[in-house]
Order: sequence, then C-alpha cells, then structure tokens
Amino acid sequence: VAAGEDTSHILSGLTNQLPDRDPEETAEWIESLDTLIREQGTERAQYIMRSLLQRAGAQSVGVPMVTTTDYVNTIPVDQEAPFPGNEDYERRYRAYMRWNAAVMVHRAQRANIGVGGHISTYAGAATLYEVGFNHFFRGKDHPGGGDQVFFQGHASPGMYARAYMEGRLTEEDLDGFRQEKSKEGHALSSYPHPRLMPEFWEFPTVSMGIGPMNAIYQAQSNRYLHNRGLKDTSDQQVWAFLGDGEMDEPESRGLLQLAANENLDNLNFVINCNLQRLDGPVRGNGKIMQELEAFFRGAGWNVIKVVWGREWDELLARDSDGSLVKIMNETPDGDYQTYKAESGGFVREHFFGKTPQTKEMVADLTDDQIWNLKRGGHDYRKVYAAYKAATEFKGKPTVILAKTVKGYGLGPHFEGRNATHQMKKLTLDDLKSFRDHLRIPVTDEQLEGDLYAPPYFHPGTDAPEIKYMMERRAPWAGPCPSAAPSTPTSPFRRQKRTRSPSAAPASSRPRPPWPSSGC
Repeated sequence: VAAGEDTSHILSGLTNQLPDRDPEETAEWIESLDTLIREQGTERAQYIMRSLLQRAGAQSVGVPMVTTTDYVNTIPVDQEAPFPGNEDYERRYRAYMRWNAAVMVHRAQRANIGVGGHISTYAGAATLYEVGFNHFFRGKDHPGGGDQVFFQGHASPGMYARAYMEGRLTEEDLDGFRQEKSKEGHALSSYPHPRLMPEFWEFPTVSMGIGPMNAIYQAQSNRYLHNRGLKDTSDQQVWAFLGDGEMDEPESRGLLQLAANENLDNLNFVINCNLQRLDGPVRGNGKIMQELEAFFRGAGWNVIKVVWGREWDELLARDSDGSLVKIMNETPDGDYQTYKAESGGFVREHFFGKTPQTKEMVADLTDDQIWNLKRGGHDYRKVYAAYKAATEFKGKPTVILAKTVKGYGLGPHFEGRNATHQMKKLTLDDLKSFRDHLRIPVTDEQLEGDLYAPPYFHPGTDAPEIKYMMERRAPWAGPCPSAAPSTPTSPFRRQKRTRSPSAAPASSRPRPPWPSSGC
C-alpha cells in the first residue's frame, strides 16, 4: 500500500469498499442490533449473529471473517475499571525511573567503555510496566504463588532503575551496566539473564522470540500442575512483555494455537506497539496493531487494544458520523510516526484536516493540546483497565496491544525517530529537555560539569511517593523481578543482594509543581 492509497483493506477484508445502495435500510439493521444488545444482552446478540453468519454461508453469501475491529480502544469508556492508585505519586516515581534508566545507559558510553544499551524502549514502555508492578504482579512470597513475568529484553534498564528506587541496587551497580568482567560483583547484565544474575532475573528473553514461546510453556506447565493436584497455581498469572517488531520472529507466533487450544486464561501477552523495529517502522505502509489483532483473534485469543489515551475520549464521543474513526482506520503506521516527529500544528493540518468535520472537531484546541493527545499505552487508566479485564477473562489467553511512542519524552532527537533504537547517548540539550519534561530536580551545573556523568536521582526513602511505591508492592509479597522466594524455608532460596538504598540527596534546585497531566 503506497501512502495516500486506499487502505480500507487493512480492516481484514471488511466490505467497506462496497457502495451502500440503501443507507436507510442499513441504519435500520444497525439500530435493530443495538436494540437487541441493549434489551437482551451481548450473549443473545452473539447467538443471533452466529446464526445469521451460518445462514449466509448456507445461502453462499461471501461474508468475510471479521478478525479486526476499528482502530480504537477495545474497552468502552463506560466499561473501564476505575484506576485504584494515586496517579500523581505514580507519575512522579515513574519519572525518576525513566530518568535513571536513560542516565544509566548514557553513563555506560563514557570514554574507554562504550558498551551500548537501549534508551528508547523503556522510555516508551514505562507505563506498561509500572501499572503491572503497582497493581498486578505478585511476588514470590505471595500465598497463591508468584506471577511469572517475562520482561522485554531491551527494556531491562527500567527494571534496574526500579530496583534502585526500591533499594535493591546502588549507584555503583547501575554504573556496572553491561560490564560483567570489569565490574564483577556490581555488574548488571545487558538483558534478563538468570545465569549472570541468578538472584534477580527469573527468565531469559533474548534473543527475541524466546520470551513468548517460553511464556506459553510456563502457563501450560502451571495448568498441568494445577489440574493434577500437584500445586495450586490458580492465582498465578504469566505475563510476557514483547515488542511489535519482535512478533515477526517465527518463535513469537509459532505456538499461539497451543495456548488457545488449552484455554490458557492464565497467560497474558502485552505487546508494546511503538510501531518501530531496530532501524525503522514495523509496517510503514500497513498497520501492525490491526495485523496482530487479526492474527491473535484467528488463533483463538482474546484481544484487547489500547490505542488512545483519555484525551481522545471526548473527541471520539463527538464523532457522530464516524469521520474521525475512518481517518484512524485508514492512516498507515508510517504517517502516525511522522506525526510524532513533527508538531501539533502539523497533526492539525495533516491528520484532523483530512475532512471538514474532523478539522472543526479540534478548532477549539491549541496546537499544544493537540500534541498532548496521547497514545493509550501512556495512560494509566487505559492500561489498568486492560490488565484488569485480561486477568478476569476466562477461557482464552489474552493479548493486549498497547500503542506507545518509542523514546517517549526523550526529546525531538529521539521521540518517534527511525534511528531511536540505535541511539545510546544524549546531548547536553537532550539531557536538559528530558530533565525538564520529567521535572527532575537536577541543576544545569550538575549536567554541564561532565557530559557523561549526569547524576542519578532518588528523592530519599522518606519521600511520600517512595513510601507509596513501597506500600503498593507490599500486598504483592515480594519484589519483582526476583528469581526465588525470600522466605528461609524455601529449598530454592538464592543469595540476594542486601545493600541499603543509595539515595542521592535532593538537589537545591526547587522541584517544579507537578502538572495534573503528567508525562
């Protein structure tokens, strides 16, 4: 599909290219279905629709299999589970983690070291992980057994940054990133690596494709143990965090039917759909989220899409004629990436400006407000609602397709750029921009002294947001990631790091007020 061509076929064969010869009759059929759902519920509506499809098949009516839905959130606003946390606190320490993760990789590029690393993946996926850490991931000491979490390999700096905030790692440990030989005793492996860090990582997830395959087998093993009375695993969930580009690996998709055939509803895939792979778009002229939705649904999975943040809710509610959704459906991923590399004014002209209706829809919004219309994977409420629905769904494994921006918040040189995956270091201007975006109380003088030694930041263990963070983890019984229970009775206990927190003193630079919209 070339840019500008009709992309309606992306919706998996939906017949929206056919002319509507009787719009009034079409509206009556749709109204009848709406009435059926409203008065008799979705189960009855499903039965009627299946009966109609069977009848159409018997009459040789060529009805395509509908495996994709509109390019909007799967969960309607009025059905979203309410977010139970304190968004202000969670945004604050998420910002600290994003800063420390980026600084850790940046510091590892100093002279005579230059060991590489990935800055942009975690910057864009932080919300996906933090909602899990704060509200879902059970630790190994949980009475029902701990969850098994397969972390996306390139996001490992974020897990180290959280462990630093929790006091499990020190600044010296962070400075040992990717330096297993020269920093023995304080080294952090490039990716999740149980052999190099047996007390920290539980599962390896690199090379790409290992994570999804092993997560399926782990969920199958848990179900086997439970069904045969060997171990109660009924409360345990298996989570696999994956990249959209990673899903092109044969191993990533090769066992999906196994999970569906065995009804592994204890399994959740979270695919970080930042639309970029190592060196460019995943599907520049297509739509990777739609493709993955069709693939997983066809394999028998429950699919939840988290495409748009809450800022879009009002616009979509006012989209009475479907003009906005039509544009969303037809815009290829390459264009979406272009929008994130430009400006609010550019989005107004080239996205909303495609029809008079959508242009008028944002007439009262400033360019900055348009620019701050976020993708769903950066919205705590949307992500929480998706995770909650996934863990409560029965009968099928669930995949959550969360749209994000790679390099989110890192500034114009990183955010949404094709080369962002390969970029390992920040310029002074990048550091200052990132600091300001995250409201990190680090001074210009601290950044200008040594370009490759920007300070880590920790507000101290007595900071209210850190106390809240530790309180949120307490009910889940143990840190995550962690390879084994901390209880001394466990025969599988491994020696854990027992270092006190290395909390950097708060800077004399006053902390700016935290905006309600967050990062």
